[in-house]
Amino acid sequence: MPTSDRHAAEPGRDCPLCPRLVEYRLGQRKLHPNWFNAPVPAFGTDDARLLIAGLAPGVAGANRTGRPFTGDYAGELLYVTLIHFGFAKGTFKADPKDGLTLQDAMIANAVRCVPPQNKPLPVEIKTCNAFLRGRIDALPALTAIVALGRIAHDGVLTALGAKKSAHPFSHGGEHQIGGVRLFDSYHCSRYNTNTRVLTPEMFRAVFARVRDYLDSI
Repeated sequence: MPTSDRHAAEPGRDCPLCPRLVEYRLGQRKLHPNWFNAPVPAFGTDDARLLIAGLAPGVAGANRTGRPFTGDYAGELLYVTLIHFGFAKGTFKADPKDGLTLQDAMIANAVRCVPPQNKPLPVEIKTCNAFLRGRIDALPALTAIVALGRIAHDGVLTALGAKKSAHPFSHGGEHQIGGVRLFDSYHCSRYNTNTRVLTPEMFRAVFARVRDYLDSI
């Protein structure tokens, strides 16, 4: 686990830390005043043993709805898979009012604000890592993390104080870092699934391993 220094787990609605993201956020507020248009908070239970780390909100997805992976394609595969393995309960309707709840799990993005073209800059990833570290610190029962994509994987390593060279990213890869097991998956984006870089079967296999791991301890 990280050192004992405490970091905030959630940025404020008007977080000023990344000027480019602030400018983009304010532009989206003008264009879409009824959208969430703010740093997207983590979703799940505070006693979660599993944390799922994503990349960043999609402009018309979580940035619109205010819930991670809600409103765009990536959430369809993620939440159906979580329901299948008992990490979520209810019916996913891509609406934060759908009543879906997470069970023993939490979802948080490595970058909390929507970036232009879905591409955060390295400095923005680094700046926002303090919130990922704070979220990890705030989960006392945390035992497993699933990183969706290389950026999330690297962000988790930074938050845990682990060396990237010792823990390379690979789909299906697993790394023991202190008391936390890190599981890697390609991101469940439409691009990755359309190009068959990631299939539903490949994605489910990762969460099957997570389920088996948590059930074994």
